[in-house]
Amino acid sequence: MKRSLRLGLAFAAALAAPWASAADPVETLRSFVRDVKSGRSTFTQTVTAPDGVKKKTSSGSFEFARPNRFRFAYAKPFEQLIVADGQKVWIYDADLNQVSARKLSNALGATPAALLAGGSLEKDFDLSALPSKDGLDWVKATPKAKDGAFQAVQIGFRGKDLAAVEIVDSFGQRSLLQFAQLAANVPIGAERFVFAVPPGADVIEQ
Repeated sequence: MKRSLRLGLAFAAALAAPWASAADPVETLRSFVRDVKSGRSTFTQTVTAPDGVKKKTSSGSFEFARPNRFRFAYAKPFEQLIVADGQKVWIYDADLNQVSARKLSNALGATPAALLAGGSLEKDFDLSALPSKDGLDWVKATPKAKDGAFQAVQIGFRGKDLAAVEIVDSFGQRSLLQFAQLAANVPIGAERFVFAVPPGADVIEQ
């Protein structure tokens, strides 16, 4: 799976719910699967290489509507769009004018995106509360599958609001997302999750 797709799917876990008591972040995740049906947020993403030195920063917006629909729009420093329409995941690279697509069932699996898709949380992940850090309450979701693209996802809350998500991939690279203007259970038009192939774009089916 391409790194951009792995990261995009991971970010789909990002709105891991501001509805349960922040005193129990594990219950917050369970409440998300049960209660949160849609949401939108802006985000800033910082990717740190395994050496802990090299960093890249990007930003954009995120929307989702369960089941199985989400939209990531990266605006800076490069434009990229990731859309799940309920059947497929589409990735559009504006600079290359290239689209890649794969079946949603193959793209999700036991990835952090399964949290958004409303999959079997306890079946796919081991959940544990972590000590509070940097003023946030944290929960760790570790995939039970040992050969996946991710080691773990850590989700931080400030009070009842989602504040950060940190993803560690199988190469030791860390991706930290910090959120602003979070809105849960807001109406989002179905057209936001319809992907139209741009004119002249190359399409790669995976």
